[in-house]
Amino acid sequence: MKSNNTGNAFDFKLFKRLLAYTNPYKKTFYFVAFAAIALSGLGVLRPYLLKLTIDQGVIGQSSEDLIFFVVLMLGTLIMEVLVQFSFIFYANWLGQEVIRDIRVKLFRHMMNFKKQYFDNSSVGRLVTRAVSDIETIASIFSQGLFMIISDLMKMLVVLIFMFWQSWQLTLLVLLVLPFIIYATRVFQKKMKLAFEEVRTQVSNLNSYVQEHITGMKIVQIFNREKEEFKNFKNINEKHKKAWIKTVWYNAIFFPIAEMSTSITIGLIVWFGGLRVVESGALSLGIIVMFIELTQMLFRPLRQIADKFNALQMGMVAANRVFGILDTDSKIENEGEFVTEKLEGHIQFENVRFNYIPDEEILKGISFEVKPGETVAIVGATGAGKSTVINLLSRFYDIKSGNIYIDGRDLKSYELTSLRSQIAVVLQDVFLFADSILNNITLNKLKISEDEVVEAAKEIGVHKFISTLPNNYHYNVKERGAMLSSGQRQLIAFLRAYVSNPSILVLDEATSSVDSYSEQLIQEATEKLTKGRTSIVIAHRLATIKNADKIIVMDQGEIKETGTHSELLDFDGYYRNLYEAQFQQEKVQ
Repeated sequence: MKSNNTGNAFDFKLFKRLLAYTNPYKKTFYFVAFAAIALSGLGVLRPYLLKLTIDQGVIGQSSEDLIFFVVLMLGTLIMEVLVQFSFIFYANWLGQEVIRDIRVKLFRHMMNFKKQYFDNSSVGRLVTRAVSDIETIASIFSQGLFMIISDLMKMLVVLIFMFWQSWQLTLLVLLVLPFIIYATRVFQKKMKLAFEEVRTQVSNLNSYVQEHITGMKIVQIFNREKEEFKNFKNINEKHKKAWIKTVWYNAIFFPIAEMSTSITIGLIVWFGGLRVVESGALSLGIIVMFIELTQMLFRPLRQIADKFNALQMGMVAANRVFGILDTDSKIENEGEFVTEKLEGHIQFENVRFNYIPDEEILKGISFEVKPGETVAIVGATGAGKSTVINLLSRFYDIKSGNIYIDGRDLKSYELTSLRSQIAVVLQDVFLFADSILNNITLNKLKISEDEVVEAAKEIGVHKFISTLPNNYHYNVKERGAMLSSGQRQLIAFLRAYVSNPSILVLDEATSSVDSYSEQLIQEATEKLTKGRTSIVIAHRLATIKNADKIIVMDQGEIKETGTHSELLDFDGYYRNLYEAQFQQEKVQ
């Protein structure tokens, strides 16, 4: 959702959209609204009872009236406390229910985004939207909407009651009221802009901290602590200045509001006191009541400004969250064909693709992988090897051409069904801060621990896992920090194996590991690829000698195709690449 009306004090279209999330909780919504109205009536009743207590009980010297009105005031106070408790509790309950629903919807929406969206988006900003921004939305209900309704109702009831009791004293109050209303309006507009800036700086700060904590190893390796700390101080300074601006506006507005209240009370005492002394047209009880009512009239006005701050922050946060919800960046899942098993026949026909317009990554490539074949794709960095894998799993959609699996167009497959049949082992293995077992099964209940253990034994991983504390229940911590890169790769192989895929993809899965881990990975690879269609993207050419077919790519085009021996017999790209690697390994 676009926020081009940043200067507006309130966005009713956005507010209406937000209120739609309260529909499942209509009973609670109406109860809270009723409680807000009830509080306004109970609030006015207390000053009136105070007036009767003074005029009839104190000045009238009637002990019976004094006791009666004091008891009545006590009962009103208890009732007001009970209603206030119900109002606060259920307003907050409603806010938490709403943000829970929005957060679930937002997370589900983000899970369906294309990879390209995450490539171009800051993780810190997305975390801010999904956590702190959504939490801020709750304040709309707990501190903003219903509090403002209650305060407005209280002000209206107070004004009507004041006119009924003394129109002259009411006019004195109304002399100052327009000035307060104008100051409040200006304050609201300024705070809207200020809170926009606050949320922006919070996002920037979250992004920077998240990114640099994750990449702290690089910061320390390259001795960048001082420079990055300086950058952090600058970002933190901007964050502080954004908040100081909100403090500045508060520091100006609230003293003005307090001074206006004091001036009004002074006018009431001066004018009312003269009427009491000179003509007795007003009673002492009315003057005391008007002092109380004036505070009740102005205090909600000051509080409305404060509550409006919470409302504005919530609206700004809602605008940002809805901005992500309105982002259309998902792969269209219009396919209807569902299968529990693929034969694994893959065909690329004149496939073209680009991440950035007018910069083609794949330039009309065509190849075929027959069921059960192991095909290797090799080439320099940026040749388009990994892009082939991303297209096969439909993380991106092609620009033109066709991709077929088992003779069916890739888009005709239901997306979840398609991806469940393709297992990918990446070079950079991501492990969650959980047990090895859960990282292998990804919490799929249909995969038992016994099945995992048996699979680990089959591909030669069980021995390594058995050496760890708690074995399969060993917690690998965030991103698998407690394991070596080779161990993480083995976990990834086992994860792919237990999913029993029809198509296996190994994307640089043997790079950056020690020789012992590489041997285990080679053995695991033989087990995994046996009897299933496999695509292996490899940098080390020695690992793909036994592939049924090798595809050589360069700058988005297929240059050569053949077996290892066939390509070596030909004085071409593959042979030059192989000899260069062989010489390099020989030197080492």
